Amino acid sequence: MKPVLSAVLATLLLLLPPPRAAAAEPAPVTLRTAAEVLALPPPVAITHLPVVLRGIVTAAEPDWGGKFFVQDETGGIFVNSAGRQPLVGDAVEVTGISGAGAFAPVINGARWTKLGTAPLPPARPATIERLMAGSEDGRRIEITGLVRAAYIAPARKLLVEVSVGSSRIRVFPKLPLHLKLDSLIAAKVTVRGTAATSFNAALRQLTAVNLYVPTAEDFVVVQPESHPPFDQPVVKLGAIARYRPNVSLGERRLVRGLLTLQRVGQDFFIQDDTGGLRVESQQTTRLSIGDTVECVGFLEFVNYQPVLKDAVFRRVGLDPAPVPGRAVPYAELRDGLHPAEFIVLRGKLLDRSVRPVWRENGPFAGERVICTIQTPDLTFTAEWEQNPETGRITSVVPGSEVELRGVATFETGDDGKMKALNLLLPDAGSLRVLSTPSWFTAERLLIGLAIVCVLLAGLAAWALSVAKKNAMLSFLIAERQKAERELQQAHDQLEQRVRERTEQLKVEMTVRKTAELEFRAVLVERTRLARELHDTLEQALTGIALQLDTAARLFSRNPEDAAQRLELARGFLRQSQLELRRSIWDLRSRELEQFDLAEALAMTARQIATGTLLQMELEITGERRHLPEIVEENLLRIGQEAMTNVVKHAQATRVTQRLEFTPHSVTLEIRDNGRGLGAGPDAPRDSQQFGLLGMRERAKRLGGRFDICGTPGEGTTVRVTLPLEPVAEPPVPPPPVLP
Repeated sequence: MKPVLSAVLATLLLLLPPPRAAAAEPAPVTLRTAAEVLALPPPVAITHLPVVLRGIVTAAEPDWGGKFFVQDETGGIFVNSAGRQPLVGDAVEVTGISGAGAFAPVINGARWTKLGTAPLPPARPATIERLMAGSEDGRRIEITGLVRAAYIAPARKLLVEVSVGSSRIRVFPKLPLHLKLDSLIAAKVTVRGTAATSFNAALRQLTAVNLYVPTAEDFVVVQPESHPPFDQPVVKLGAIARYRPNVSLGERRLVRGLLTLQRVGQDFFIQDDTGGLRVESQQTTRLSIGDTVECVGFLEFVNYQPVLKDAVFRRVGLDPAPVPGRAVPYAELRDGLHPAEFIVLRGKLLDRSVRPVWRENGPFAGERVICTIQTPDLTFTAEWEQNPETGRITSVVPGSEVELRGVATFETGDDGKMKALNLLLPDAGSLRVLSTPSWFTAERLLIGLAIVCVLLAGLAAWALSVAKKNAMLSFLIAERQKAERELQQAHDQLEQRVRERTEQLKVEMTVRKTAELEFRAVLVERTRLARELHDTLEQALTGIALQLDTAARLFSRNPEDAAQRLELARGFLRQSQLELRRSIWDLRSRELEQFDLAEALAMTARQIATGTLLQMELEITGERRHLPEIVEENLLRIGQEAMTNVVKHAQATRVTQRLEFTPHSVTLEIRDNGRGLGAGPDAPRDSQQFGLLGMRERAKRLGGRFDICGTPGEGTTVRVTLPLEPVAEPPVPPPPVLP
């Protein structure tokens, strides 16, 4: 009772008009039937018109990923939906937008709601003409035809090919996979299902028609094959297309013959004492040339020649028999005699070509060799398939007389007369060379004459070119002699002017060099003064500023400590005065008395670090000795600048100064445990800090090496190495005496 009520409810819901939306403002036209969507031209369908329709699901395969066909009273249409998939027989309401599809319009971006279940729409009979035109796409239809093939397609689907008239429909029935498929061949069936097209998406063209059958009851065997396929009289190959009463093209026919050629998975040829026949079969059993084979298949006509299609075969007998090849006159071939027979022909090899070939049903991957053969009466082609490693044919010289043994295939007209002949050879060994052409041929003679003519023409052109070049060379020699005389006169005049100009330039260059030497002397002295002021006065002022800042912070809490900081700042001022006086004195004399580099480094470090928690160490390695004045002074300034950078930027708690003496050099290394290079916004940068630039210049000026390295969070190391050979300041040259 419940299924009946569900069906009635679904039918009532389909008949009810869909609810209307409130007319707040004009909305796009909503398509409500399949016929309205299918009638849209592609440029209109891609504008995404809204679609709302109700119908019954007629096809929904598990491997479609949520897509399905739905049919209402006007037609059937394909629905692009993702996710959950409805079942066949569900009454649904589909909401989506129109799309052009790859062949017919579809519904894209669809959402569906199940309204219940309902019987499938009745399948209406369809003609093969409408099916092949694509007019029945998406509809539930009914066809009656003859089963030509049945096999398991990819994705474990049963595929049955049904011929209707001269066309084939691919049917996907819901039959058990363990069904004996041979029992369906040649059976007359009536099939009901949803028509769907295969298509070329780029061209939007139909390529095949598929029929999806929802239930086993929709695939009805009306009449099975009347007798077992191999239990019937054998038909002679020469009589297979002749008149016989009470014979139908829908019946399979049994033939027997010797195998003459096989292309596995595609076709093969057999021959008896009455003629030959081509047999098309997807069966992949490999046979040997000369095997006796029985074949059962459907007779069709291709290019006005009988062909047994969709055949199944079996080997009869044990040992292969030799296949006789018979030489036939070309006149008989022109009359259309000996089709599909194994024959022997002779002719001259004109040309050959090799093309790759690949067959999935076999399988076979190799190459096809095609030769053009000429005879006095006929020009034809011969071909065979071989593995790429086989290269026998490449050794045959064009122009050779050859003998070929193969199966004759014709292109004929409706009168049976031959238009073209192609000889299929079983292998490369079926081509035998009878004689090779003479080396001295007309073609080679023409090539030799052509080469001689080209050489003679080249010699003539070369002689003419040499004559023209000699005439031109004589003219150029005369012109050159004239130009040389004019050039000598100009050269004499130029020498006189050069001498006059040289005397004038000597005076100007003397004045310019004097000015340049004076400018360089001033520039050197300015650079030295800037370096001295930065390394003495600027560092002292930095120490004073640090002590004053500390005193300002301590003044309100601890005036005594603040007074101590002020005393330190006063000491820095006195030290600055001393440094300034010494710098002024150094402008006049660079001699420093009673100077010790290690003590000066330690004292300077203590002064700079006063008021901080910085712990300092001084290490001295090597034989301690007096250094040249300029070395000691520059090392002291570099040490002062490095300690200032530690206090200002590093946020370190410990710093080690290491002074190393060696026989040929002295090294100063300042290492801290601070933030390292690049660890903060105020960290020193080589390209932005004048102090680093000054340290590098001092080391370079003395022929030494300056290095700075550090890892963020692991401290910074400054290392400078100076040679002990005396390096003096570049002397300022005395101003030249002007003449």
